[in-house]
Amino acid sequence: MLYSAVANLLMLVHFCFILFVILGGLLLFWWPRLVFVHLPTAAWGVMIELNHWICPLTPLEQSMRHAAGQDGYTGGFIDHYINPLIYPEGLTPQIQQVLGFSLLLLNVVIYGIWLLQRFIVRKRAG
Repeated sequence: MLYSAVANLLMLVHFCFILFVILGGLLLFWWPRLVFVHLPTAAWGVMIELNHWICPLTPLEQSMRHAAGQDGYTGGFIDHYINPLIYPEGLTPQIQQVLGFSLLLLNVVIYGIWLLQRFIVRKRAG
């Protein structure tokens, strides 16, 4: 029971981490110092996708599921939880490349707008 709860908690943390990687840059407009957390997090997300790595949270969750007597799964977190929702036929390396570059582009745009806004505000104040 405890292992199952830990596995579910890890799954939730992993999902929140992915959401933060994708959309966390938007929080900079309210909490600018979050840049020191989001920038390395977003870089990690891009690297995971572009290099086809498996996030360390995935094997940890799988080991908790095995310890709970549950069937684990093969592949990564995205393959198991997210992919069936978005890509029913499977996540290919080409799709991972598109996701990685899309994530990079999205964050470049968000950071560009954020930096431009900060520059304009400082220029008006000074």
